[in-house]
Amino acid sequence: MRALLSLLAGASLLVGAAPPPDTVPLPVSVRVAADRPVAPLPPIWRFFGADEPNYATAPDGAKLLLELGQLRPDSVYFRAHNLLTSGDGTADFKWGSTNIYTERDGKPVYDWHIVDRILDTYRARGLHPYLELGFMPQALSSAPADVPYRRPWAADGPKGNGTGGWNYPPRDYAKWGELIYQFTRHSVARYGRAEVDRWYFEVWNEPNLDFYWSGDPQQFYRLHDVAIAAVRRALPSARVGGPDVAGSGDAFMDGFLKHVTTGTNFATGKTGTPTDFVSFHAKGQPSVIDGHVRMGIANQLQTADAGFAKIAALPALAHTPIVIGENDPEGCAACPGPANAYRNGPLYASYTAASYARLWTLARRRDVWLAGALSWSFTFVGQPWFAGYRQLASNGVDLAVLNVFRLFARLGEQQIAATSDGEIALDAIVRDGVRGRPDIGVLATRSDAGKVAMLLWNYHDDDVPGPAAAVHLTLAGKHGASARLWRVDASHANAFGAWQAMGRPARPSVDQVAHLRAASQLVAEPLALTAGVTDVTIPRQGVALIEVEP
Repeated sequence: MRALLSLLAGASLLVGAAPPPDTVPLPVSVRVAADRPVAPLPPIWRFFGADEPNYATAPDGAKLLLELGQLRPDSVYFRAHNLLTSGDGTADFKWGSTNIYTERDGKPVYDWHIVDRILDTYRARGLHPYLELGFMPQALSSAPADVPYRRPWAADGPKGNGTGGWNYPPRDYAKWGELIYQFTRHSVARYGRAEVDRWYFEVWNEPNLDFYWSGDPQQFYRLHDVAIAAVRRALPSARVGGPDVAGSGDAFMDGFLKHVTTGTNFATGKTGTPTDFVSFHAKGQPSVIDGHVRMGIANQLQTADAGFAKIAALPALAHTPIVIGENDPEGCAACPGPANAYRNGPLYASYTAASYARLWTLARRRDVWLAGALSWSFTFVGQPWFAGYRQLASNGVDLAVLNVFRLFARLGEQQIAATSDGEIALDAIVRDGVRGRPDIGVLATRSDAGKVAMLLWNYHDDDVPGPAAAVHLTLAGKHGASARLWRVDASHANAFGAWQAMGRPARPSVDQVAHLRAASQLVAEPLALTAGVTDVTIPRQGVALIEVEP
């Protein structure tokens, strides 16, 4: 705990410690054409996930799941590691368990009660599982006898810390397949065929990393094939795919894609493996430069584009739905520290707006079907306030980044033409990130009901004070005159800023918690719109949404 508090102290010096200076706002011209459709805008943001499945059933976790389910009712998905891991269901960093499988006298014993409680919690709050089939139950693990099943995680531990028997191939693939068959069959009986048909089924996590997979690629292909065949045996219409590799997957992904398209299936002997979606992960790379956080948005966008290109190059999969199964500014949600001090405040929010906007454009340019981009961020139960983990809420109080997902939820189904002379060009931000002038961008949509929504952001990789954007917006085409403005920035919808202002109390009082909850909320402001023209100021690392009702 002492080490964590020292990290928090360092983080607080890096993020939001000084008010922005009085500088001349940057003039920016934004033009939106309400009657010029560009393309449909799929709601790729409606996917979330976490290493720790058991946090979902804790009060703070269940509360946050309800809020996620309300973003887009009956359309939000949640992915979690450790749904098959052995243990008593106690959550910990990068850990969780359900004890779904044990053996007695060499015979399988299935116990659904913990996993049912987790999935019941999702469904009761309107979420659907993005069901990750992992990790290996202790009774099935092929780990040598001298390898412990679990090594507890510590963020500052040695390489390999946290691995163990859970990441080994099964000692018996037939029993592995039967476990997956029985789990799928049980899920259909409990939740109904129509519901389980909506789920995503994938096997394991990041099998191209030694941390998560101790076998070789061929053993993973076998693990995958046997599991997918078992899912389809229980539910022939199930949506199956994978492999949720780290990054774009390099040679491992090339081998996997070749296997599922032209290889011999380990379970059926046929050519290929059913693949209804393809998944990989894309992460940024923040660092500390001259005492401040510098984000690595270019790293994340480059990885996403490389993954799109890899899939687009295979005719058999070129138009298969893609899910970026973890889509984040960096790779370790359970690791606090100075380079990750972007997480609590508006920097994370503005990064999210700028990066998701580019994902839509990159997918369109590669002519691939991007169905989802999953934010690997949930909550860490029982930790200090604003502890510096990658999460959406702290002790039940929403963080600024969650409000950007609420803004995404207000976007329409159809993207419309919009330009900003302050926006960094796509190729430039993918290549270099945002290291010179800020990225002051726009994404505009129109709903079927005629509402126009315009998302604006003022983003920079470097978390240093900078000028606000004085946006002069012109909305052309048929639209209404009633407008309202939603803001997420240092002074709006930002509980972390409110906590800093009250002196960073370690144990906020009841009244202070109520104040933090109020400070975390989005609040609409009326906005004057005269003949389609308005002006709005967006602070550095701020996000805004302008809605114009028909």
